[in-house]
Amino acid sequence: MGTSQGPVGSVSLSGIGETSLGVAALRARESARPDRLFEDPYAQRFLDAAGYSSAAWAARPSSGRGFLDLMSDQVAVRTRFFDEVLLDAAGDGCSQVVLLASGMDARPYRLGWPSGTRLFEVDFGEVLAFKRRALAGVRAVPQCAHFEVAADLSKDWPEVLRGAGFRADAPTIWLAEGILYALPGEAADLLLERMTELSAPGSELAADHAEDSEVLREARAAISEDLVRLWGGGPTTDLDAWLEGHGWEPGAHEFGTIARSFKRPVPPAFNPQSEGSGRGWLITARLRVEKS
Repeated sequence: MGTSQGPVGSVSLSGIGETSLGVAALRARESARPDRLFEDPYAQRFLDAAGYSSAAWAARPSSGRGFLDLMSDQVAVRTRFFDEVLLDAAGDGCSQVVLLASGMDARPYRLGWPSGTRLFEVDFGEVLAFKRRALAGVRAVPQCAHFEVAADLSKDWPEVLRGAGFRADAPTIWLAEGILYALPGEAADLLLERMTELSAPGSELAADHAEDSEVLREARAAISEDLVRLWGGGPTTDLDAWLEGHGWEPGAHEFGTIARSFKRPVPPAFNPQSEGSGRGWLITARLRVEKS
């Protein structure tokens, strides 16, 4: 994104950190709808603090729709879906919550967590520091015990997570939102292996995944070639088989099914009936009682 000035000072976010502001813009847009699927009062705060303009993200390829239009319902549906999954898991014994590459996620502050919930946000230090400064301006208070974990998911983040107080013997609900398709296959495998190693039986996992497509590539290219290169492809096998192979009881839900359950149209980038689109999934899984 480059450097810009906002009420919280100078920020410099790039790569995945920059895309998280695009997601914040979509969450702010959804929050303004009278029929919103969720309310995120902090999304606009992040945008204002970063001096963010959605003009670049609204760029349209000559042949189709822009990124914000393609992804608005996708982000709305997945946010609501994960809100429900996380709260259900936390209320059903997963007292630890880990948000991997949390970006501009405001769930520690905007969701009503059960008493005793311990939530760990894992992201680059610059991203966490930016969020901390932005939220201090509105005196936002976490609704749970909240721990920032400054770590790079490509490095030894499990050790950093343990150092922040994470307990591998306590059931955990993991969220990997907007991550899997940004990783090459081997990196996605390693991420799941590490989550599994850190998980007590009964732990749960939530994630999303999607196939790249012609319409998505064109929309990303209209913004930046860097966004085209950020797509790594993710798991190279069937999602249920991938999870089962690591000891998880899986559930991969077609995105369109979840969208329709929330009375939203299937996003065009993930509608098998639309030419040039790909498939998308929302994933839930539970670790088997006995690890293999």
